[in-house]
Amino acid sequence: MNILDKIVADKKIEVDFRKGLIPVAQLEASILFNRETISLADKLSSSTTGIIAEHKRRSPSKSVINQTSSVWDVAKGYETAGASGMSVLTDGKYFGGSLDDLLTARASCNMPLLRKEFIIDEYQLLEAKAYGADVCLLIAACLTRNEIKQLSEFSKSLGLDVLLEVHNQEELEKSLMPSLDMLGVNNRDLKTFEVSLETSKNLSTQIPDDFVKVSESGISSIEAIAALRPYGYQGFLIGENFMKTDNPAQSAIDFIDKLK
Repeated sequence: MNILDKIVADKKIEVDFRKGLIPVAQLEASILFNRETISLADKLSSSTTGIIAEHKRRSPSKSVINQTSSVWDVAKGYETAGASGMSVLTDGKYFGGSLDDLLTARASCNMPLLRKEFIIDEYQLLEAKAYGADVCLLIAACLTRNEIKQLSEFSKSLGLDVLLEVHNQEELEKSLMPSLDMLGVNNRDLKTFEVSLETSKNLSTQIPDDFVKVSESGISSIEAIAALRPYGYQGFLIGENFMKTDNPAQSAIDFIDKLK
């Protein structure tokens, strides 16, 4: 059982619990539920840098990354830096995040916000909308083709952009469908945790131009982005590079300034 299988098994229990706690009607009555979302796909298409900066406290592969920086400060800093969007981890058990982090980020900035989560149920998409997200992440490794179709179409009905993440060719082939906006290639091997930008390069030719291409994991240098741009990537998700410093906001400002 790899880490993803473990997380998904726990997530099913968690989602059932949350459904009992907060009914759908309550989510739909949220003040943020009817706000007009901001398209991350559009922002990336017109951006010269394409940085999606992440807020992440810890991860299964790295344990603690940053437990001190406030979401509010990080979100404001990323926006000042000129990030195209922000990814907010909302998984508690493995990443130390929460939906409250999403709410705080939403209150402090006007960037597109991605709910970074292991989505297995439409209920989580309703949560994402109610807590101020603009984009949802779907991970091909833990969903069937039918589930990807159902969840992505439901996301679109809520006005949320969809970023679909793949790790290999097999996942990519089962996932291509019109209800996706962005295709993210995760450069991290789920079994070994090894990271290689070759994954993004190899899969780039098989991603149709209808989708905005995003490269994820292992992007920690200007050189990495320069190497991926010729392959058609317009989005670059930076997870740990900013968060592992004492001042993630300043790190993002310095990085994006250099990129410009």
